[in-house]
Amino acid sequence: MVNFWIGLVSGWFGGMMGMGGGVLMIPLMSGLMRLPQHVCHGTSLVAVAFTGLAGAATYAYFAHVDYSAAAVLAAGAFCTVRAGARVCRTLPEPNLRRAFGLFLIFVSLLLLAKPWLLNLSVPTWGWFRVSVLLAGGAVTGFLSGLMGVAGGAVMIVFMVLLAGFDQQTAQGSALLAAVPVSVLGAHAHWRLGSVEKAVLPGLIPGILVGTVAGGWIAANLAEPVLQLLFAAVLIGTGIRYLQRPVAVCKEE
Repeated sequence: MVNFWIGLVSGWFGGMMGMGGGVLMIPLMSGLMRLPQHVCHGTSLVAVAFTGLAGAATYAYFAHVDYSAAAVLAAGAFCTVRAGARVCRTLPEPNLRRAFGLFLIFVSLLLLAKPWLLNLSVPTWGWFRVSVLLAGGAVTGFLSGLMGVAGGAVMIVFMVLLAGFDQQTAQGSALLAAVPVSVLGAHAHWRLGSVEKAVLPGLIPGILVGTVAGGWIAANLAEPVLQLLFAAVLIGTGIRYLQRPVAVCKEE
Protein backbone atom coordinates (compact mmCIF):
# COMPACT_ATOMS: atom_id res chain seq x y z
CA MET A 1 0.00 0.00 0.00
CA VAL A 2 2.96 2.30 0.64
CA ASN A 3 3.96 2.03 -3.02
CA PHE A 4 0.51 3.27 -4.10
CA TRP A 5 0.78 6.38 -1.93
CA ILE A 6 4.32 7.04 -3.12
CA GLY A 7 3.03 6.82 -6.70
CA LEU A 8 0.05 9.05 -5.90
CA VAL A 9 2.13 11.82 -4.31
CA SER A 10 4.88 11.62 -6.93
CA GLY A 11 2.37 11.55 -9.78
CA TRP A 12 0.54 14.58 -8.39
CA PHE A 13 3.83 16.44 -8.14
CA GLY A 14 4.90 15.40 -11.64
CA GLY A 15 1.57 16.31 -13.22
CA MET A 16 1.44 19.63 -11.40
CA MET A 17 4.97 20.67 -12.33
CA GLY A 18 5.25 19.02 -15.75
CA MET A 19 8.11 16.85 -14.52
CA GLY A 20 8.52 13.11 -14.16
CA GLY A 21 8.32 13.18 -10.39
CA GLY A 22 11.51 11.21 -9.91
CA VAL A 23 13.07 13.87 -7.67
CA LEU A 24 10.32 13.07 -5.16
CA MET A 25 9.76 9.40 -5.92
CA ILE A 26 13.39 8.32 -5.50
CA PRO A 27 13.89 9.66 -1.95
CA LEU A 28 10.45 8.34 -0.91
CA MET A 29 11.22 4.83 -2.16
CA SER A 30 14.65 4.95 -0.57
CA GLY A 31 13.40 6.26 2.78
CA LEU A 32 10.08 4.44 3.16
CA MET A 33 10.72 1.20 1.27
CA ARG A 34 14.46 0.91 2.00
CA LEU A 35 15.27 0.04 -1.60
CA PRO A 36 18.88 0.37 -2.83
CA GLN A 37 19.56 3.69 -4.54
CA HIS A 38 20.21 2.25 -7.99
CA VAL A 39 16.98 0.23 -7.75
CA CYS A 40 15.06 3.38 -6.79
CA HIS A 41 16.44 5.09 -9.87
CA GLY A 42 15.60 2.26 -12.25
CA THR A 43 12.11 1.74 -10.81
CA SER A 44 11.45 5.47 -10.91
CA LEU A 45 12.30 5.65 -14.61
CA VAL A 46 9.69 2.95 -15.35
CA ALA A 47 7.09 4.93 -13.41
CA VAL A 48 8.11 8.22 -15.03
CA ALA A 49 7.06 6.85 -18.43
CA PHE A 50 3.52 6.48 -17.06
CA THR A 51 3.70 9.96 -15.52
CA GLY A 52 4.51 11.33 -18.96
CA LEU A 53 1.70 9.45 -20.68
CA ALA A 54 -0.98 10.32 -18.13
CA GLY A 55 0.23 13.90 -17.74
CA ALA A 56 0.44 14.54 -21.48
CA ALA A 57 -3.07 13.12 -21.97
CA THR A 58 -4.42 15.42 -19.24
CA TYR A 59 -2.71 18.50 -20.64
CA ALA A 60 -3.83 17.53 -24.15
CA TYR A 61 -7.44 17.53 -22.94
CA PHE A 62 -6.97 21.24 -22.21
CA ALA A 63 -5.10 21.77 -25.54
CA HIS A 64 -1.80 22.35 -23.72
CA VAL A 65 0.43 20.00 -25.74
CA ASP A 66 2.46 20.93 -28.81
CA TYR A 67 3.08 17.56 -30.47
CA SER A 68 5.64 18.76 -33.00
CA ALA A 69 7.65 20.47 -30.26
CA ALA A 70 7.56 17.30 -28.15
CA ALA A 71 8.83 15.25 -31.10
CA VAL A 72 11.75 17.63 -31.74
CA LEU A 73 12.68 17.70 -28.05
CA ALA A 74 12.63 13.90 -27.86
CA ALA A 75 14.78 13.63 -31.00
CA GLY A 76 17.38 15.96 -29.51
CA ALA A 77 17.41 14.05 -26.22
CA PHE A 78 17.87 10.69 -27.93
CA CYS A 79 21.06 11.94 -29.57
CA THR A 80 22.83 12.78 -26.31
CA VAL A 81 21.46 10.60 -23.49
CA ARG A 82 24.09 7.89 -23.92
CA ALA A 83 26.89 10.45 -24.15
CA GLY A 84 25.82 11.84 -20.79
CA ALA A 85 25.81 8.36 -19.32
CA ARG A 86 29.37 7.80 -20.53
CA VAL A 87 30.60 11.12 -19.13
CA CYS A 88 28.98 10.46 -15.76
CA ARG A 89 31.34 7.54 -15.22
CA THR A 90 34.40 9.77 -15.62
CA LEU A 91 33.56 12.73 -13.36
CA PRO A 92 33.44 12.83 -9.53
CA GLU A 93 29.85 12.66 -8.24
CA PRO A 94 30.18 15.69 -5.87
CA ASN A 95 31.19 17.91 -8.80
CA LEU A 96 28.27 16.69 -10.90
CA ARG A 97 25.84 17.22 -8.04
CA ARG A 98 26.98 20.77 -7.34
CA ALA A 99 27.02 21.74 -11.01
CA PHE A 100 23.49 20.48 -11.62
CA GLY A 101 22.18 22.09 -8.44
CA LEU A 102 23.62 25.45 -9.42
CA PHE A 103 22.23 25.03 -12.93
CA LEU A 104 18.70 24.44 -11.63
CA ILE A 105 18.86 27.46 -9.34
CA PHE A 106 20.20 29.62 -12.18
CA VAL A 107 17.46 28.68 -14.65
CA SER A 108 14.75 29.10 -12.01
CA LEU A 109 15.94 32.66 -11.40
CA LEU A 110 15.86 33.26 -15.15
CA LEU A 111 12.31 31.96 -15.24
CA LEU A 112 11.25 34.34 -12.47
CA ALA A 113 12.88 37.19 -14.40
CA LYS A 114 11.01 36.33 -17.61
CA PRO A 115 8.62 39.35 -17.42
CA TRP A 116 11.66 41.62 -17.60
CA LEU A 117 13.36 39.63 -20.36
CA LEU A 118 11.05 40.84 -23.08
CA ASN A 119 13.29 39.74 -25.94
CA LEU A 120 13.14 36.16 -24.63
CA SER A 121 9.37 36.19 -24.21
CA VAL A 122 8.45 36.49 -27.90
CA PRO A 123 7.24 33.25 -29.52
CA THR A 124 9.66 31.88 -32.12
CA TRP A 125 8.86 30.19 -35.42
CA GLY A 126 10.54 28.37 -38.28
CA TRP A 127 14.05 27.00 -38.13
CA PHE A 128 15.04 29.11 -35.15
CA ARG A 129 12.27 27.50 -33.11
CA VAL A 130 13.35 24.03 -34.28
CA SER A 131 16.97 24.83 -33.37
CA VAL A 132 15.99 25.98 -29.89
CA LEU A 133 13.94 22.84 -29.28
CA LEU A 134 16.67 20.55 -30.61
CA ALA A 135 19.20 22.27 -28.35
CA GLY A 136 16.85 21.96 -25.39
CA GLY A 137 16.34 18.27 -26.10
CA ALA A 138 20.07 17.70 -26.51
CA VAL A 139 20.89 19.41 -23.20
CA THR A 140 18.09 17.48 -21.52
CA GLY A 141 19.26 14.14 -22.89
CA PHE A 142 22.84 14.78 -21.83
CA LEU A 143 21.83 15.82 -18.31
CA SER A 144 19.45 12.84 -18.08
CA GLY A 145 22.30 10.47 -18.80
CA LEU A 146 24.68 12.46 -16.62
CA MET A 147 22.51 12.91 -13.53
CA GLY A 148 19.88 10.17 -13.77
CA VAL A 149 16.88 12.51 -14.01
CA ALA A 150 14.08 12.67 -16.60
CA GLY A 151 14.98 16.27 -17.46
CA GLY A 152 11.51 17.74 -17.96
CA ALA A 153 12.49 20.84 -15.99
CA VAL A 154 15.26 21.63 -18.47
CA MET A 155 12.93 21.20 -21.46
CA ILE A 156 10.39 23.54 -19.87
CA VAL A 157 12.95 26.26 -19.25
CA PHE A 158 14.12 26.14 -22.89
CA MET A 159 10.55 26.29 -24.17
CA VAL A 160 9.40 29.12 -21.90
CA LEU A 161 12.48 31.34 -21.98
CA LEU A 162 13.86 30.81 -25.47
CA ALA A 163 10.93 29.67 -27.60
CA GLY A 164 8.13 31.76 -26.06
CA PHE A 165 5.85 28.90 -24.96
CA ASP A 166 3.29 29.54 -22.24
CA GLN A 167 3.94 27.60 -19.04
CA GLN A 168 1.10 25.09 -19.39
CA THR A 169 1.93 24.15 -22.98
CA ALA A 170 5.62 23.83 -22.09
CA GLN A 171 4.79 21.46 -19.22
CA GLY A 172 2.40 19.33 -21.28
CA SER A 173 4.85 19.08 -24.17
CA ALA A 174 7.75 18.25 -21.84
CA LEU A 175 5.76 15.42 -20.25
CA LEU A 176 5.10 13.91 -23.66
CA ALA A 177 8.72 14.34 -24.79
CA ALA A 178 10.02 12.72 -21.60
CA VAL A 179 8.19 9.43 -22.35
CA PRO A 180 10.59 7.98 -24.97
CA VAL A 181 13.64 9.23 -23.04
CA SER A 182 12.50 7.60 -19.81
CA VAL A 183 11.54 4.40 -21.67
CA LEU A 184 15.08 4.19 -23.07
CA GLY A 185 16.59 4.58 -19.61
CA ALA A 186 14.07 2.23 -18.00
CA HIS A 187 14.80 -0.47 -20.57
CA ALA A 188 18.51 -0.28 -19.79
CA HIS A 189 17.90 -0.56 -16.06
CA TRP A 190 15.38 -3.38 -16.55
CA ARG A 191 18.02 -5.40 -18.40
CA LEU A 192 20.51 -4.70 -15.61
CA GLY A 193 18.06 -5.91 -12.95
CA SER A 194 17.78 -2.44 -11.38
CA VAL A 195 13.96 -2.41 -11.32
CA GLU A 196 11.95 -3.64 -8.32
CA LYS A 197 9.11 -5.24 -10.27
CA ALA A 198 7.13 -6.15 -7.14
CA VAL A 199 6.32 -2.50 -6.35
CA LEU A 200 5.09 -1.60 -9.85
CA PRO A 201 1.50 -2.99 -9.51
CA GLY A 202 0.85 -0.50 -6.70
CA LEU A 203 3.15 2.29 -7.84
CA ILE A 204 1.79 2.68 -11.38
CA PRO A 205 -1.94 3.06 -10.46
CA GLY A 206 -0.95 5.68 -7.89
CA ILE A 207 1.14 7.45 -10.53
CA LEU A 208 -1.75 7.50 -13.00
CA VAL A 209 -4.31 8.87 -10.53
CA GLY A 210 -1.92 11.43 -9.05
CA THR A 211 -0.67 12.66 -12.41
CA VAL A 212 -4.15 13.27 -13.78
CA ALA A 213 -5.09 15.18 -10.61
CA GLY A 214 -1.91 17.27 -10.71
CA GLY A 215 -2.26 18.00 -14.43
CA TRP A 216 -5.90 19.02 -13.98
CA ILE A 217 -4.92 21.52 -11.28
CA ALA A 218 -2.00 22.90 -13.31
CA ALA A 219 -4.12 23.36 -16.43
CA ASN A 220 -6.53 25.56 -14.47
CA LEU A 221 -3.98 27.67 -12.60
CA ALA A 222 -3.06 31.16 -13.74
CA GLU A 223 0.26 31.08 -15.62
CA PRO A 224 2.13 33.46 -13.23
CA VAL A 225 1.14 31.28 -10.27
CA LEU A 226 2.24 28.11 -12.04
CA GLN A 227 5.55 29.73 -13.05
CA LEU A 228 6.20 30.79 -9.47
CA LEU A 229 5.47 27.29 -8.15
CA PHE A 230 7.66 25.74 -10.84
CA ALA A 231 10.57 28.08 -10.06
CA ALA A 232 10.22 27.33 -6.34
CA VAL A 233 10.39 23.59 -7.04
CA LEU A 234 13.51 24.09 -9.17
CA ILE A 235 15.21 26.12 -6.45
CA GLY A 236 14.34 23.52 -3.82
CA THR A 237 15.60 20.71 -6.04
CA GLY A 238 18.78 22.64 -6.79
CA ILE A 239 19.46 23.17 -3.09
CA ARG A 240 18.86 19.45 -2.49
CA TYR A 241 21.46 18.59 -5.14
CA LEU A 242 23.92 20.95 -3.48
CA GLN A 243 23.40 19.51 0.00
CA ARG A 244 22.66 15.80 -0.35
CA PRO A 245 24.00 12.91 -2.43
CA VAL A 246 21.88 11.91 -5.39
CA ALA A 247 22.08 8.88 -7.59
CA VAL A 248 24.18 9.23 -10.73
CA CYS A 249 23.51 6.54 -13.33
CA LYS A 250 26.25 4.01 -13.76
CA GLU A 251 25.08 2.44 -16.99
CA GLU A 252 22.65 3.19 -19.77
